[in-house]
Amino acid sequence: MCEHGDVNVDPGLAEGEELDEKPGEACGVFGVFSPGSAVAHLAYLGIYALQHRGQESAGIATSDGDHLTVVKDMGLVSNVFDDRTLAALDGSLAIGHTRYSTTGSSMWKNSQPIYRDVAHTQFALGHNGNLVNTSDLADQAGMLPGTVGSDTDAMAELIALECERIGHEDDPDTLERALLQVLPLFKGAFSLVLLDRQHVIGVRDPHGFRPLCLGKLDTGWVLASETPALDVVGAHFVRELDPGEMVIIDSDGVRSVRPFDDEHVEPKLCLFEFVYFARPDSQLYGKNVHQARVRMGEHLAAQAPIEADMVMGVPESGIPAAEGFARFSGTPYGHGLVKNRYIGRTFIAPSQELRALGVRMKLNPLKENITGQRLVVVDDSIVRGTTTRAMVAMLREAGAAEVHMRISSPPYRWPCFYGMDTGSRSELLAANMDVEEIRTYLGVDTLSYLTLDALVDAVGAPGAGFCTACLTGEYPVAITVESSSSQAAEGAAAAPVRVEQAPLTLLDAGAGLLPAEEAALLSAQAEQGDRDSDG
Repeated sequence: MCEHGDVNVDPGLAEGEELDEKPGEACGVFGVFSPGSAVAHLAYLGIYALQHRGQESAGIATSDGDHLTVVKDMGLVSNVFDDRTLAALDGSLAIGHTRYSTTGSSMWKNSQPIYRDVAHTQFALGHNGNLVNTSDLADQAGMLPGTVGSDTDAMAELIALECERIGHEDDPDTLERALLQVLPLFKGAFSLVLLDRQHVIGVRDPHGFRPLCLGKLDTGWVLASETPALDVVGAHFVRELDPGEMVIIDSDGVRSVRPFDDEHVEPKLCLFEFVYFARPDSQLYGKNVHQARVRMGEHLAAQAPIEADMVMGVPESGIPAAEGFARFSGTPYGHGLVKNRYIGRTFIAPSQELRALGVRMKLNPLKENITGQRLVVVDDSIVRGTTTRAMVAMLREAGAAEVHMRISSPPYRWPCFYGMDTGSRSELLAANMDVEEIRTYLGVDTLSYLTLDALVDAVGAPGAGFCTACLTGEYPVAITVESSSSQAAEGAAAAPVRVEQAPLTLLDAGAGLLPAEEAALLSAQAEQGDRDSDG
C-alpha cells in the first residue's frame, strides 16, 4: 500500500502464528543513494536479499528531491512489489525494510518504513532491533494510550517532534540535527536507515547489537543489514558501521558522526547472528558466517564424539555445522531430511495431530538413508523443542536405529529483548529442564550442546564483543519489562517493572512448564520400567 504525503490506506490483512520453533528473525534494512539509477529496483533487490530476516511485511520509500513516496504492505517482498508498484517509486535515493515483529503486532500499520511529515521536513524510517524503553519514549512524545503501534512508532514520533521544534524552511539538515538530539534517548537495539528529501542516513546503536554495513556503487552508496544485499546490487563492501556511529549520505558523499558518548559505546553484536540469523554468505566482524558455522560443528565433534553411521544436518541452518562435525569426526555426512522450500510460513493448528502434520509439511525423512542407521543429527539451536521432538519422532518412524542430537550453540535459557522473538522464559525448554530432561523429552539417545567458549572460539574474531544474554542471562542494557508486545500494540497502560541488574530472573522456573512436566512423567515411567525389569 502507498503513503504519499498524508495518504495511508490499510488493507486490513489477517495475521497468523508460526509453527516454527526457531527464534524469530530480526528485521532487514537497506538504503541507497544513487542519482541516475533506478533506486526503487535496487532497494527491491536489496530487501529481497534480506528476506530471511523478516517475512511479515515489506516496504520501500523513495525521494525525488521534493516529495517522499512510501509503498508497503503485508507479505513477502515478491508479493508486495511488481513492476507497477516499483514504477511509482521514482527518485535518486531510497530505503527498504523487511519486518519480523518483536514489538508491536503483525499488522499493516506497523509495517515499515514509517513516514512522518512535520513542518518543513518529511522523512521515512526503517528499524532493525528492539527498544527496551518504548513506554518512556511514548510518554516523552505525549502519545496517548492505544496509539503506540511499536517501538519504531515511538522513535519516529520523537524524531518528528524534534524536527518540528528546530526545523525551518531553509535548513536541509533538520533531520540530522534532530537525530543528534534524540538518538541518545533510545535504549536497546537499533540499526536504522532513514530518508529525507536529500539524504540517506544510517545509524547503529552504541552496542551494535544488529549489523549494518556500508557499500560503494559506481554511482553512489548503499547501506544494508548484511553484505549479500550489497553483492546483489553490485556494490563493493566498504566496512561495517561502528557501534554508536551515524553516517549521512548525500550528493557530497559520506559523512560520519558520533551521536553517543564514548563511555556508552561497547560492541555487543548478537552472537546468534553467527549461529542462525545471518545468511551463510554474510561477512560479520570480517568473518564468513558459513565458515564459522562449519567450525562450530568441528568444535562440537571434538567436544561430544559419538560412534555413528551418518551425520546429518537439520535443513537449512544445521547443515554447515553438520558438515564440520562429519569432517572432524570422520563419520560420513548424508541427507536424512528433505525440506519443502516453497511452504513459506506454516500456522499453528488446533490439535496436536494437525501440528504434527504441519512439521511434515516442512520436513520429510529420506527413509532409504535412515533405516537401520545410527544418526548424528546436528541443529543450530533448540528453543521450545516442539519441532525438534516431532522431527526425532519422524526419524524413529523412518527406522533410525539411534538418534544422537548435537546442537551447535549452548542451551537457550533466556528471552531476548534486543530484536529476537523467543517468547517468555516459561516457553524456553532449556530454562526449565536440564540436559538429561531435555534428552528424555526429545526422545533422543544422547544430547550435547556446544559450550559458549567453544562457540565464541569457532567464530574466530578474537577481542570482538558479543551479546550472549539469551545464553547467560547477562543483559548489556538494563531491561524494562513492559507488559508484552501485544499489550504495547494495544496501548496497555500497565506500569513497567524495571530490572537493573544482570543476570536477572524474569519468571520463576516453575511457571507453566508443560514440557518439563511431561519430561518428568516420561522419566518416572522409564524408572518404573527399569525397576519392573530388575524385579
